[in-house]
Amino acid sequence: MLPHAAAATELLARADTRMPPEKAASDLPLTINKVLVRKSERRLFLMDDDQVVRSYRISLGDNPEGHKLYEGDQRTPEGDYQLDWRNSNSDFYKSIHISYPNARDRELASAWGLDPGGSIMIHGLPNEAGDMAFAYSGLDWTNGCIAVTNEEMDEIWQLVADGTPIRILP
Repeated sequence: MLPHAAAATELLARADTRMPPEKAASDLPLTINKVLVRKSERRLFLMDDDQVVRSYRISLGDNPEGHKLYEGDQRTPEGDYQLDWRNSNSDFYKSIHISYPNARDRELASAWGLDPGGSIMIHGLPNEAGDMAFAYSGLDWTNGCIAVTNEEMDEIWQLVADGTPIRILP
């Protein structure tokens, strides 16, 4: 038994305790270079190229099927946009603006004689939700925006830079 104990002691003596521990994968900086939304799945994905880095359950507008056509239709747009600016003082817990409407959206709405609307955001819960925050979970309640919990919004706010592309699929 003694030779094994001596070998173990020798290995321990050679261990360099001054080496910093390896970083866990969760400690490494994340690169989010696109956001993907699948409306039918009620999911928002933060992506690093084709790798899903984070996934969130989302709420959409009261009329979620189909592409947004005009202001007040309660739909979330579909297509390719950018997350172009943010508002920390919105009526909802933080918001990041989606660059809707684009030229095609304006053209479609104009053909119908309608206003395409705007102010489509990713945001948290209404600021006045308070103790009723639980009531929003799993429901489509926005006017066409994409909503997550306030905790999830904090994470998205931190990980996603202005200018990040977002693709919204049916």
